[in-house]
Amino acid sequence: MAVFVLLSVAYPGGALGGANSAEASTAPFTPTPTAPDTGAVPYLSRLSATADDPLFATYAAPMRRSSYLVDEGYRFQFDEPDAPIHFGTDHAGDWGVAFRKGEAVRHQLSDMADRPVVTASYSDLVRYRYRPFDGVAVRAFFQVYSSKYAVRRLIMTNQTDERISLDVTSFVRRSTPMRAVRADSLDDGLVFQHRHPPDGWTKRKDQVPHVTDRQDLLRMQGPAQVGSFGDSTAFRTALSRGILDASADSARIVALQRRLELAAGASDTLRIVRGVADAHAPSTPFYAKSRSLFSHDMEAALRHNERLYRSVPRLPFRSKERRLMYWGTFNLMRQCMMPPEGKARHNYYIYSREPTWGWGHAGQVFHESLAMLAYVFLDPSSALNSQRLYMDRQWANGYIEYRAGPYLDATNFARGDFTSSAPWFSYENWTVYRHTGNRRFLRQAYESGQQLYRWWQNHRDQDSDGLAEWGGHAVLESVRDANVAVWKDVGWPSNFEAPELNAMLVKEAEALSKMAEALGDSTGHRYWQKEADARSEAIRKTFWDEETGFFYYVDRTDHDFTFREAGDLKRQEIIGFMPLWAGVASDEQARKLVETMTDTTTFWRPYGLPSLAANDPFYDPQGYWNGPVWIQWQYLIMKGLLEYGYDDVARRLTDRVLSNVIHQLETTHTFWEFYSPEAHWGGHHQTYIWTGIVARMLIDLHRSKAARAPAGPE
Repeated sequence: MAVFVLLSVAYPGGALGGANSAEASTAPFTPTPTAPDTGAVPYLSRLSATADDPLFATYAAPMRRSSYLVDEGYRFQFDEPDAPIHFGTDHAGDWGVAFRKGEAVRHQLSDMADRPVVTASYSDLVRYRYRPFDGVAVRAFFQVYSSKYAVRRLIMTNQTDERISLDVTSFVRRSTPMRAVRADSLDDGLVFQHRHPPDGWTKRKDQVPHVTDRQDLLRMQGPAQVGSFGDSTAFRTALSRGILDASADSARIVALQRRLELAAGASDTLRIVRGVADAHAPSTPFYAKSRSLFSHDMEAALRHNERLYRSVPRLPFRSKERRLMYWGTFNLMRQCMMPPEGKARHNYYIYSREPTWGWGHAGQVFHESLAMLAYVFLDPSSALNSQRLYMDRQWANGYIEYRAGPYLDATNFARGDFTSSAPWFSYENWTVYRHTGNRRFLRQAYESGQQLYRWWQNHRDQDSDGLAEWGGHAVLESVRDANVAVWKDVGWPSNFEAPELNAMLVKEAEALSKMAEALGDSTGHRYWQKEADARSEAIRKTFWDEETGFFYYVDRTDHDFTFREAGDLKRQEIIGFMPLWAGVASDEQARKLVETMTDTTTFWRPYGLPSLAANDPFYDPQGYWNGPVWIQWQYLIMKGLLEYGYDDVARRLTDRVLSNVIHQLETTHTFWEFYSPEAHWGGHHQTYIWTGIVARMLIDLHRSKAARAPAGPE
């Protein structure tokens, strides 16, 4: 087979300046607002969502008050009939509220006269209402104030014509006991301790600090009874009697109770504060801050979110479910953003925040950063700063490490080289720049992107034929880091020229060309476009199999589809569609790819495109890279379909994918790392940031439809 060598033009990519560096701008896309999202108040402040709706219901501290080591997030559990309405955590326990009126106790969801209706929901707060008894209404406001503190405000209203006494009990329960339980010195709260053991990933990473022993507090506004209980039976008995007991030093349930006297038609307000901190940190400031939160302006937090979320594009939707999912993705992405800390000079994100702490807190990776293409619509500044984190970590030779976070440099040296992350870097930078128009960022991104591209040229082309293969710890570098059919059955990734890697490098070169043009660098513009064109031609000729109409890996040594056994590299995996996204495929190749894509025996499954064809013997719809639907790949393929004019296929693909995402939100109230293409199922990590890219899928579909709509009458 012929070898195709990429065009190599000597271009130093030096300083930019002079007459050719005039300011250029690209106007950001903003969809036309449409009803009912036309008001000044964002959709998330005017909800009427129940447990049957696709509401994302996990809450964590706002970025400005978040910290890495002790960071407590909460999942709103309002859909379990045999459990209290509560906010769950990974290790710090479940935080609930119970009510007693006369002899009647309302403890579990199934006890309530009316179940919760959520009226506002942002990444750090939720406002809802319910009725524990006929004639008693509760308006609740929950806010994660910071990584250490959460605040609850309850407004109880007597809707009857008679005066009532109402006992309100706030409690924390854990499956394993809390230690050192005692009333604090002011008799308006409890302090105790719990353990948060590191997970296996954290134990293996010496660079990542961890706080195992934690001090806790539960504080109620005004005088309160305190209680501690060894089991739920003792707690329920105490609730029914209206008397708490604080005799236990070690307890699975701790509680505070206050009695309210409500005249007919009257309301009363109660605040409760929950705190978690390092057990070895000073207790005095920890307690003092909790007391100050009794006067914290919670409405200001709501207004802050409303101002922030006004920038989110307001799209027309066919259903409430799709609208709620769309807005929820911005809560998901915002929730994963963290402020500068440790080695991080800029804000950064974590993969998933709650309920999984360890591996999800490792640091940024280029493939997770595809979420920034959607997140930039919410907060352009922090999206740019997240990308700047990579530039801060770039080595002199252009290398950017596999994973970058506040306490970890994950270089993964293997097989004689350092591991990077799949190169979506300049593509991401150009895309977020287009929305922001930030010229300073563009210059930084252009210089950094050129250096990284040259590192790939120098370190990922072992035979100098102009085509790249994965290297270092190639399985990690390639994104698809487990149970890939070719990796498992054929050989290590660095043995093969990779169609998806070369497609990514085409998009990197094209992004650099566009950056150069925007910066007035005509020489750089021409150089990088020629680089992209030459690599595109090589992809079309090297990886394409005319017989099956698909792109495959090829043996690095002779560019055929055989490594050990005849044709063993001809496994139809999702990477074969990446030339479509990159705009590399010819029109005829695109047509055949779409035929394969829409074949119900291979990729056209009920809920999206699997990572491996369904007729492959290694296919597992709930496996890890050998079958499930990964949202970021669905987005890239959808983009390719739109670019080639297959709008209807793009729309139908999006409908299939979102159907499962919405179903999981309706049933589990969270976003998952991946989904089954065959059934309503989501798996592995929850609250996973890259699933936020579904917002960009909808924005780009709307933009494509608007761009191609026929002109109206003049």
